[in-house]
Amino acid sequence: EILGYAYAAQFRDRPAYRFTCENSIYIRHDRRGRGIGRALLAALLERSRDAGFRQMIAVIGGGEPASIAVHAAAGFAHAGRMHRVGRKFGRWLDTV
Repeated sequence: EILGYAYAAQFRDRPAYRFTCENSIYIRHDRRGRGIGRALLAALLERSRDAGFRQMIAVIGGGEPASIAVHAAAGFAHAGRMHRVGRKFGRWLDTV
């Protein structure tokens, strides 16, 4: 049974960004709040370091409070908000 998944990819294709990745974490809606995201992020951080990345960025669509909290607990710092840059389910979303 799949409860969630996570992956990281190089942040940008340009050589200057080769040591920076961006993460994505998805948890099944009925299994949120059980520490799955925290565990996936911890494993992803370790594997990304092992792959040679020095910095990980999280671009959180919709400014989801739970995702912000999981990332903050892992040491991520808030760097800003981009207003209405994404569109999902018929509405414009900010990213944090």
